[in-house]
Formats: sequence, C-alpha cells, structure tokens
Amino acid sequence: MTHAAGDGHRSHSNVYKDKSKPQDVRTSNMTAAKGLADAIRTSLGPKGMDKMIQKGNGEVTITNDGATILQQMNVMHPAAKLLVELSQAQDVEAGDGTTTVVILAGAIMEAAEKLMNRGIHPTTISDAFSIAVEKAIPILREMSIPLQQNDNESLIRSASTSLNSKVVSQHSSILAPLAVNAVLRITDPKKDKNVDLKDIKIIKKLGGTVEDTELIEGLVFTQKLANINGPKRLEKVKIGLIQFCISPPKTDMDHNVVISDYAAMDRILKEERAYILNIAKQIKKAGCTMLLIQKSILRDALSDLAIHFFDKLKIMVVKDIEREDIDFVCKTLGCRPIASLDHFTSEALVSAELAEEVSAGSSRIVKVTGIHNPAKTVTILVRGSNNLVLEEADRSIHDALCVIRCLIRERALLPGGGAPEIELSLRLGQHAQVLGSVEAYCLREYAKALEIVPYTLAENAGLNPVATVTELRNKHVHGQTSAGINVRKGQVTDILEENVLQPMLVTASAITLATETVRSILKIDDILNVAH
Repeated sequence: MTHAAGDGHRSHSNVYKDKSKPQDVRTSNMTAAKGLADAIRTSLGPKGMDKMIQKGNGEVTITNDGATILQQMNVMHPAAKLLVELSQAQDVEAGDGTTTVVILAGAIMEAAEKLMNRGIHPTTISDAFSIAVEKAIPILREMSIPLQQNDNESLIRSASTSLNSKVVSQHSSILAPLAVNAVLRITDPKKDKNVDLKDIKIIKKLGGTVEDTELIEGLVFTQKLANINGPKRLEKVKIGLIQFCISPPKTDMDHNVVISDYAAMDRILKEERAYILNIAKQIKKAGCTMLLIQKSILRDALSDLAIHFFDKLKIMVVKDIEREDIDFVCKTLGCRPIASLDHFTSEALVSAELAEEVSAGSSRIVKVTGIHNPAKTVTILVRGSNNLVLEEADRSIHDALCVIRCLIRERALLPGGGAPEIELSLRLGQHAQVLGSVEAYCLREYAKALEIVPYTLAENAGLNPVATVTELRNKHVHGQTSAGINVRKGQVTDILEENVLQPMLVTASAITLATETVRSILKIDDILNVAH
C-alpha cells in the first residue's frame, strides 16, 4: 500500500512539474515569430533597406518584398513557418502589405506575451483580440475615401505608393500608369468586381533599362523565329497553333530500325522528305502564313527539313511554345490548338494585322499585334539591365497590379504613412476605457501594438521614432485623420496632399490575417514530433 501511495504522490508531482511546459512552448513560439518579424522590419516603407539573399547554388536576389524574403529564408521553427504562410496569404489576398502583416503579427505577439506575463489566460487574450478586429474594420471603413469609377488618377497614385517602397521606385512614374492601363484593358470597372491577373502576361527580357518596359496589346514570344531565310515581317497574317510535330515519326522506346543497305537508306530519306513536304503543303493550302508549334517532349517539334520547306513557302514559324503558355495564347488569339493535320483547315486559323521579329537587347523576340476579335488580355514586356533588376521589376509590377485589383474589388482608399494604424490605435484605446473587464487590458495592449507600423516607418526613415509617433498621435487626437509620416520631408504632414494612398483592402486584410495568426499561435500549448 505504501508503494502505491508513493507512486500516486510521485505522479501528482510530475503533473505539477509539467505545468510549466505549455508556458515554455508558447514562449518558444513567440520568440521565434518575433525574431522573424524583427528580421524584416528594416525593409518597411520607402526608406526601408533591401535584403540580399544568397541561395545554395550561389544565385543572388536583392529585394525588400516581405513575401519574397520570407519565402527564400530557411525557416526551421514551426511557429515561424506560420508567419511565412501568413505573408503568402497576404500576397494572395491583397498582393501588397506582405512586410506590414508580419511586423503587425510580431507586435501583436509581443502584446500577447506581456498580457500572459500578467497572468491573463491565452483564451481570454485571443477572444479580446477577436473583438479588437471586429471593431477595427468599421473604423477603417469610416476613415476611407470612396473611389469613383472613372478616377484613374487615384488608381495611378495608389500604384505609385506601392512602387515607392521597391528597389525600382525611381521608375514608379512609368510603371504605375502602365500597370493601371494593363488592368483597365482587361476589365470594365463599371461592371467587374474582380480582376483575373492571369490575363496579364509579364514577360522578362534582359537588356535595356526599366524605362524601356512597354505594354503590348497582343502576343509576345521570347524566342526568335525558327526560320533561317524565311520572312521576318508579315502583314495580314493567318495564324495556326498546332500540337503535333513536323518531324519524321519515331519508333517506340524499345524498338529499333536496322538498315543494311544504301537503297533502304535512300528510300527512308525519300519517305521522310515526302512525309514532311505533304504536311507543309497542307498547312500552306489552308492559307496559314504564321505557324505556332507547342513544345514536344518525345521528339523534335520541327525538323531542319521542315524549316527549309517553310522558308520556301514564306511561312513564319515560332516553335517550342511552353505547355503552360498555350491557354494564354489561345485566349489572346481566340483560337483552339490543332491536334492533328486532318483538323488543320482555314476555319481553324485566326487573323492579325502584323507579325514581326524585333530585337530586344542582345536577343530577338516575336510580336503579334492587331489581332482580329481580340480577347481581354495584354502583355507587359519588362526590360532590365541585369537579372536582379529584372526580377525586382517583375515583382514590383505584380504588386502594383494587385493594388489596382484590390481597388476594383473594394473601391475604398486610405491615407498611407501610418495614418490608419495610429487612428485605429487611438479609437481602440478609447473603446477599451468603456470596457470594465480584463478585455480592456487586452484591447489597450492590442491598440499599442498597432503603433509599430508608424514607429517602424519613422525609424527606417532616420527620424526620432518616439517624437514622430507622439506628434502623429497628437494630430490624430485633434481630428486630423489623414495626418501621416512623410518620409521624404521627414515630418508629419497631411498625407493626402502628398498623394500617398493605399487600398483599404490591403490594411484590413493585414490586420485581420495578422490577428488570426497570433490567435492560432496563442492556442498552441505543445509541439509534438511524429515519426512519419
């Protein structure tokens, strides 16, 4: 009996010892998440720093895009991985604010840690944070500026604000109108409530500068023409897109053809020549003057002999079109891919005004413009002097397009420069005074956490963060809701006069997603490793 009693006593003492484990797990999760947020904090805002990321193969990327930085970082801790996923979720939802969302999550996490150290239960903190978000979204709507349907100027200003914090910010006056024009070409702002960015094809070509980036209504192929002596420029073209190969048929993998004499060899070459000539004649007979050929895996899509025949027949040929590009090509041209020679008829062809091969830097590209019955698709040809600039320009244009998509989905703008966050912080602080329970503490800490955005903007711009945020708060207390940190002038001004605008959806999405992530991390009290 004494043994049993002793065992019972021992098991009780183990239970009490284990009580510290959930606390340790939460502390570990919070430390990892805050560490990750601090790592990218310096890249927020127009004066934010850039990060140089070096991969294992020696490839270098220079960027200050939060989603790109986190995606390329080798993150091991499971809670820190949640922040990487959070940044990607913000990228999908809004396309911008990927750094802001992680910084907000880090600050809200720190607020939660302070509250837990005061003995408040994680579930209580989580519920209070949920109330805070419910209160925050209506406040944002209240201070937002409605966007008129034909207000292209505001769209350009919002796209410029997004581009101003990028590496290619000096080209924002060129890229912002280009992004707005691209979105307006594929949508009707009066009817559409969303934008499918797959209808905007971004093609990167090395050479020139970012200023040479252009918007093309039509198709651009990055490869040069397959022809050697064929035409390089044709007007009033008839275009056919094929998925079959124009090369001699091959045997199956396991079979071989053994030729023992020259006569058989000669016969095979003649057959090959007749086979390819027949295909070429049939394509010409249908009236085709430009042929697009899908890339083939099993054999050459186009033989040298076929190129020779097409040169003679004055047919332009673009080969090796990637499988994933076929949908965009079909949509743009308004055609269907032709799977066999039997279906290659004049009805399957589409018309365009001009097809030409032009030089782009050190290489050549093929442009097709003036397509009859065009679909709502456009191509942006991005140029850059080196791969680092090219990649960053591509990411920056994508973010600008996403900002415009946000404004078409929800036609509301907010002033930038930390104005919405400081306004939310003040209003939530006032609401906390009305509450009399523990939730008031939680709400107050949450409100303080939102100040991290203006604080970081000021810090990255080389200003005194405490003095700047205090001045900003003071202006908002006196009703100047559009007062924000002007990083160019280094002072607090009316940010609307500086045309610093951002979509309401970006800020609302950042606050909602950051709070949801913190709440899910708060609920974790153990980490289990599974063998398989």
